[in-house]
Amino acid sequence: MTTPTFRALAASLLCLAFASASATIAQGPRAELTPDQRKALIAKRESIESELESIAIIDRKVMVPMRDGKRMAADIYRPKDTSKKYPIIFSRTPYNFNFWDIRLGTYRDMSTELDAVKRGYVLVEMNERGHFFSEGNYDILGAPLSDAQDQFNWMAAQPWSAGKIGLIGCSSTAEWQMAAASLGNKALTTIIPESFGAGVGKVGPYNEQGNWYRGGAVQMLFIDWLNGEQNQVRPQFPANTSQADLIAASRLFDLAPQMPPIDWAKAFEHLPEKDLISAAGGPRGIFADKMPNTTGGAMIERTPNDPAWRKGGIWQSDTMPINVPGLWVMTWYDVSIGPNLAAYNFVREHAKGEAANQQYAIIAPTLHCGYKRATEKTVVGERDMGDARLDYDDITYAWFDKFLKGESDTRIEKMPKVQYYTMGLNKWQHSDTWPPEGAKPVTLTLSSSGHANTLHGDGQLVLPAASPLLPFASSTASSKEDQPDTFTYDPMHPTPSYGGNVCCAANSIPGNGGALDQRKMEERDDILVYTTEPLAADAELSGPITVTLYVSSDVKDTDVTAKLIDVQPDGTAYNLDETIQRLRYRDGDNKQVWLEKGKVYKVTLTPMNTSNLFAAGHKIRLEVAGSNFPRFDRNLNTGGNNYDETTSVIAHTQIHHSPQYPSTITLTVVPKHE
Repeated sequence: MTTPTFRALAASLLCLAFASASATIAQGPRAELTPDQRKALIAKRESIESELESIAIIDRKVMVPMRDGKRMAADIYRPKDTSKKYPIIFSRTPYNFNFWDIRLGTYRDMSTELDAVKRGYVLVEMNERGHFFSEGNYDILGAPLSDAQDQFNWMAAQPWSAGKIGLIGCSSTAEWQMAAASLGNKALTTIIPESFGAGVGKVGPYNEQGNWYRGGAVQMLFIDWLNGEQNQVRPQFPANTSQADLIAASRLFDLAPQMPPIDWAKAFEHLPEKDLISAAGGPRGIFADKMPNTTGGAMIERTPNDPAWRKGGIWQSDTMPINVPGLWVMTWYDVSIGPNLAAYNFVREHAKGEAANQQYAIIAPTLHCGYKRATEKTVVGERDMGDARLDYDDITYAWFDKFLKGESDTRIEKMPKVQYYTMGLNKWQHSDTWPPEGAKPVTLTLSSSGHANTLHGDGQLVLPAASPLLPFASSTASSKEDQPDTFTYDPMHPTPSYGGNVCCAANSIPGNGGALDQRKMEERDDILVYTTEPLAADAELSGPITVTLYVSSDVKDTDVTAKLIDVQPDGTAYNLDETIQRLRYRDGDNKQVWLEKGKVYKVTLTPMNTSNLFAAGHKIRLEVAGSNFPRFDRNLNTGGNNYDETTSVIAHTQIHHSPQYPSTITLTVVPKHE
């Protein structure tokens, strides 16, 4: 999130996800305005602020004390009618919410604050520890976790508080919510986490540790984000600075850093990996340094099972029960859609009492936090997804009205537990469960005569027995003998990322993520391509996709990647989801086991997830390779630490497929509705 263009976009979308699309939360580059445009924008903002002042008590730069003496900065907006107490909508964020647009010289768009007060809520916006006007040192997700407890208790004790708090926000404004909800604070009544993957540690088959890993490989997109967030060399005001002086200062200094521009596509190539940020001129911080008052050593040095991950604010499903109602908002092209869905299902299954029946999910077809950018013609990458709009503001306030005010609201009472957008069908659908009711697994086997390399190879996905769920126009026999496919993976020339599920360093990925035609990638000899025959009728895939490969290689450690593709009749090949497995962790994240040269190992990759209609005439495709860089970091194949190495070994990896080595892909197929 440090490249200027993406930081400006992220600031608008991530801080207060229930804000209007035009809200400008942080300073950043903007298009030049004509004098008339500037005048009109200033007038509009001043009008909103004037209306807000007429109905609200505005209390800015309130320094809320934590138990260790540090103070967190908050702006508070509440109705002027002091005869009542009000429920609280709380948004805690590492991003900038300063009320004054320094560059424009006027208020920022205060529509969100105005709307909340009009609807009878107190809105509290607060910066995480170590950001902007908040004191202390930053650690991932604003540790210590006790900050959340202190903040809830402080708000609940205020004379204007009804003692009920609801959380909302997207990305880092959401990710702290789950661990905080597990504290069981009596004032916390409900949560609305949106695109919340980096708040998830271990859940189901995933051990992400805050979006840091997938299958034991580092998700590099998070490194770009850390470059902008970990900096602790920042201006801070003396502890005795008055509130009035802080408000005055915030009209002059919003404390938003202007990070030096970095070409991340180039920066990600630097070795050793641990020096990546410093080599790009970025600040010291928790990525590669042991920082004071933080929860553990450098993040890049941690293994997936390092105890340090459990000392911060990341939610761990096995030790942190969540027993409050939750509205979980996700997107198909987010960096962590799989863990997000697993978290939703886990909480729904394990929550106690009424909370178990008060978990709802919305899954949009967009990129990370992009659901409110859907239009009548929603395009994600290159693919037209149709009209993917949904009235999120209406749903949000209906939710808060029910769980914070106790109002009966048929919109929520009648709302399906899961609303999901099916791509290809381009339609919102609903279900009481995820995957949808009636969905069934269907397994295809990989087959070839040993030449599955490239789009022009002979790799096939074969349905061993006829199935009405996947009616292919013709059938193909699977391999009777093991004729393994071989690809060469050179870490100095890795298979590049192309589109896909991204969040932070989108500018380092061609097309900035999403669905892109993969055919030009499939010309590469280091990609194995397995494709079905055309479907004779429509087939909806909604749910997890699990790939199991039988793998051998000539190195101590290497990676295998997988990508699910929808191939249209004209050959266009749109990517749906992707995954990876670092083979040293093939037997679990708690141990590293090296490969023996030539030995065949069964490897099950962490599941992919989607909802996509493969229309009649379309084909289902699986890509297999040795890297997806810089979406995931390169395995240097040596068996060393990887993060502190500069030399690599070329891997020659084989994918085996035969009755003895049945490499497969298992799809979740929803029966056709009659």
